[in-house]
Amino acid sequence: MEELEINRKAIKGDDDAFLEVMQLHKESLLRAALAFLKDEDAAIEALQEVTYRAYKKIHTIKEPAYLKTWLTRIMINYCQDQVKRKNRIISDKQLYDVSVHQNQSLIELKEALGMLSCEDQQLIYLKYFQNTKIKEIAAMENIPEGTVKSRLHKVLKTLRLYFKEKGASDHV
Repeated sequence: MEELEINRKAIKGDDDAFLEVMQLHKESLLRAALAFLKDEDAAIEALQEVTYRAYKKIHTIKEPAYLKTWLTRIMINYCQDQVKRKNRIISDKQLYDVSVHQNQSLIELKEALGMLSCEDQQLIYLKYFQNTKIKEIAAMENIPEGTVKSRLHKVLKTLRLYFKEKGASDHV
């Protein structure tokens, strides 16, 4: 069955269709949770909570084509609440426990992303880690596509400058 048709059935209250929708997007939602929470158990718990919240509110969706976007938004909001609540900070010990050689780029990327605002981190995550289209991000954020593009341009410019300065200071 076509995804859009499954979405419509789920919105109308078909429990089997809802389960199918959640199964379709399970992996993507788990990756989103892992990106924010950095803990597999917490990510699974987040998926359970998002499934519950989505089940309770799915009837409020007006456009079936944006169901995945809606689910992703619920997941991001839930994860951000969890991060704020627990004030998660990656300790130096955790960073050095991983193989420094293999994960140096990842550490630098996390460091660079950490200097961005929550909104900018979310934009980068949606666009480059979830491959969300600009049109979908605009719909999710309820802002014009042009605003998304300009924010993205500004954030990428900031990241480029950060890495350029970091590279220059490492070689001095």
